Amino acid sequence: MAGVDWRWPTAGAVARAFDASAARRGIGIRGQAGQTVVAAADGEVVYSGTALIGYGELIIIKHSATMLSAYGHNRRRLVAEGARVRAGQPIGEMGLDETDQAVLHFEIRRNGEPENPLEFLPPRD
Repeated sequence: MAGVDWRWPTAGAVARAFDASAARRGIGIRGQAGQTVVAAADGEVVYSGTALIGYGELIIIKHSATMLSAYGHNRRRLVAEGARVRAGQPIGEMGLDETDQAVLHFEIRRNGEPENPLEFLPPRD
């Protein structure tokens, strides 16, 4: 969708739905600390670090001129800025969120604006 072939960034149930009024607008995907986080689509890593407060270990991937994805609360980042990644490639390991739960914070942004990732991700079986 939006010219990008999206896939789920990790296994697990949606623990936190998209809330357009939240400070960090994305979804939370529950899992186990240390489980693999993968690129949701092909792209280039444009950020890999800890400077954005509230996201912990954060990775941002640019997929097209208009589409980005963000992966927050990793315990370890496996990719550096400038790396080209393929959909499904491991990019991190799930860590704990601000409530000490193993949850991946996942965002999709179009033209810099957060969108509901569930409108882009394929249905789960």
